[in-house]
Amino acid sequence: MGWIYLILAGLFELGFSSFLKLSEGLTKPYAIITFIGFGVLSVGFLSKAMQTIPLGTAYAVWTGIGALGTVILGIIIFKDPISLGQLFFLSLLVIALIGLKATSSQLN
Repeated sequence: MGWIYLILAGLFELGFSSFLKLSEGLTKPYAIITFIGFGVLSVGFLSKAMQTIPLGTAYAVWTGIGALGTVILGIIIFKDPISLGQLFFLSLLVIALIGLKATSSQLN
């Protein structure tokens, strides 16, 4: 169940970062409230995940999901530019996240 909580935490991190951007420098009340809500949910699910997943693994995967997802949302929704170098390093991040998941099951 910890991994489900961790994935949810990472997905709520996407909302957190997206609504931070949409708040336009914390000037849009609706976006600020939504940003705070996603932040609370993200940290709440991370906390639940850490009950069964080691701290370092949980935090690394949480930030990795957030970073990877935020880059993808940035490209799709906010039309952020992307280079081949960035795609290469994002693929390394995906490999690292898969590796953390695969090796952390051996710890339990």
